[in-house]
Amino acid sequence: MEEGGNLDAHIESLLNIEKQMRLGGDVYGTKKAVMDIIQLCFQARAWKTLNDQILLLSKRRGQVKQAVTAMVQQAMQYIDETPDVETRIELIKTLNSVSAGKIFVEIERARLIKKLAKIKEEQGLIAEAADLMQEIAVETFGAMAKTEKIAFILEQVRLCLDRQDYVRAQILSRKISPRVFDADTSKEKKKPKEGDNVVEEAPADIPSLLELKRVYYELMIRYYSHNNDYLEICRCYKAIYEIPTVKEDPAQWVPVLRKICWYLVLSQHDPMQSSLLNSTLEDKNLSEIQNFRWLLKQLVTMEVIQWTTLWETYRGEFENEKNMLGGSLGDKAAEDLKQRVIEHNILVVSKYYSRITLSRLAELLCLSLQEAEKHLSDMVVSKSLVAKIDRPMGVVCFQTTKDSSEVLNSWAVNLEKVLDLVEKSCHQIHKETMVHKAALKV
Repeated sequence: MEEGGNLDAHIESLLNIEKQMRLGGDVYGTKKAVMDIIQLCFQARAWKTLNDQILLLSKRRGQVKQAVTAMVQQAMQYIDETPDVETRIELIKTLNSVSAGKIFVEIERARLIKKLAKIKEEQGLIAEAADLMQEIAVETFGAMAKTEKIAFILEQVRLCLDRQDYVRAQILSRKISPRVFDADTSKEKKKPKEGDNVVEEAPADIPSLLELKRVYYELMIRYYSHNNDYLEICRCYKAIYEIPTVKEDPAQWVPVLRKICWYLVLSQHDPMQSSLLNSTLEDKNLSEIQNFRWLLKQLVTMEVIQWTTLWETYRGEFENEKNMLGGSLGDKAAEDLKQRVIEHNILVVSKYYSRITLSRLAELLCLSLQEAEKHLSDMVVSKSLVAKIDRPMGVVCFQTTKDSSEVLNSWAVNLEKVLDLVEKSCHQIHKETMVHKAALKV
């Protein structure tokens, strides 16, 4: 009781000093008095008094910004010293209410919200934690360090993915441009000009830009896995593979390169997929995992792939992926792999045949007539292939019907070729006769 009385008396005297300094316009003195009051409450472990004094000091008439900023920053250091979770939450909420709507303590408010969200997540209240984090738009904070901004947005994305709010996760992820990770951090920072906002240094617990790049792409893999967008997943793994620390360590790049190969095979055939496929085949590191090199070679080679042989060869590798980095390839991956092999085989057939019977096509694809027709129709609908099926005749035609202008153009080209040949032949004949005449004269 006596200690409580002493504390109240000390605080009262310090409050009088703070008032004198504040009304006298002494910024340094006001700041020191405020910090002394906060420190006194902390040393006495009077958490309720600390909360009350923070609220009281922030609401005093004409309170200077520097004093409020110093008070919030000092009280934030005491959050981890609180005896229990309830006291910690109470202190964070008090500081939040003080910093709300004040631009000069917006960074501190963002850090407080992040701490509160972490506590909520540990309590299993993921939805509540995600809602708390979404209140803060750090991309507008000019004084916050770039890495801290990125880390904060990535935390928002992670919580949205944890609560399966994929739409909001996508919106938040677009606030980060992938080009920001390619910035050269080795360049010297320019000294801020007079009047510019001074950017704060990021706290020690914030990861480096390259570590954040990996976190970003791992979160994007989680997002794209929800839609089974294999090509985008492959591009994310490709970006992780390009990180210098990953490329230097075989224990890290081998599982990543395996994933790139699998997702390339699972992706639908299009120009982007072909480009990634060829660039991956040129990678020297692929020679370290020959099985996957051969798998990609099969896709590039215009030959029919036997599904049963391929599955027997790679089934062990396919099922082993669940024990590697990134986990399994997805629930539908095995079905989609078969689908891609069938699509590849149909494209190969279309290159070699202009017309083919459905029964022969089904035989080449190792499918029934109905399945062959279904897969062919799906490819035509998705515009991966141009084909027509004559069902009464049971014939597939891969040729496109030409319009009159195209036919005339082809005739004109053919005529030009014929005339060129005639001209060359006449020239050769004339050349030969001239040679023979010269020989006879001699």
